[in-house]
Amino acid sequence: MTDNRIPPPFVGDERAMLNNWLEWHRGTLAAKCAGLSEDQLRERSVPPSAMSLLGLVRHMAHVERAWFRHILNDEDVPSLYGKDVNPDADFDGADTASAEEAFAVWRAEVEHAREVSAEVPLDAVGRRKRRGQDCSHRWILVHMIEEYARHNGHADLLRERIDGVTGE
Repeated sequence: MTDNRIPPPFVGDERAMLNNWLEWHRGTLAAKCAGLSEDQLRERSVPPSAMSLLGLVRHMAHVERAWFRHILNDEDVPSLYGKDVNPDADFDGADTASAEEAFAVWRAEVEHAREVSAEVPLDAVGRRKRRGQDCSHRWILVHMIEEYARHNGHADLLRERIDGVTGE
């Protein structure tokens, strides 16, 4: 398993800590998927779950887009993978999705999220509400760390099931 992650520092200001932990978790998802074939990336966990590593990559691309483009920056871009019609489309469509395309979309959404985040103070409130509630940039960053951490636990189990590889 290729691991190019840079461990977050033990000391730093709040923005640096949040950004470094988010980058650590983004890198963790990439590491969990590294070196696998497209078929392995599509392997599902256990019935009835539709979860796969490729589905997780597609899901996190959607999550990056939803929080940074829609909520924080109020960009008028469509939802990915038809999630506005089928909430599970990111996972359901992984059986026939291109891994190359899914990773390219995820990387593009991550890069755009980095750019948006760099321009916004931590106390800034998103331009759109989420379920009728305002969300601060700080809250979004903490939520993204939590979202990746939870799904990286899933990715760890999926990877171990596929080829026995484990790791932090």
